Amino acid sequence: MEWSIFIPYLVVMAVVTYLIRMLPLAAIRGRVNSVFLQSFLYYVPYAVLGAMTFPAVLQSTGNWTTAAAGTVVALVLGWKNKGLLTVAAAACAAAYLVGLVVI
Repeated sequence: MEWSIFIPYLVVMAVVTYLIRMLPLAAIRGRVNSVFLQSFLYYVPYAVLGAMTFPAVLQSTGNWTTAAAGTVVALVLGWKNKGLLTVAAAACAAAYLVGLVVI
């Protein structure tokens, strides 16, 4: 890509990103008193992270069966409040073992 095209794109992306982060701080002064708005803002990062991560999890192994096995194991262990390392290792192991059997 040429610099004459790249630089304007970069500037526009920087301005848009800055505005998205700056506008809520400028628009909302003081403490938010609405319980609904507080809970909404609390859960937004988790919802966005889940929406970005979940499709990649299902496509990560190249096989829906192994991805589903890893996802189910991760969800069960996460539901039982296991640690992140335990959940990740068990999900990887489950996907690998199912891959050995299925493929």
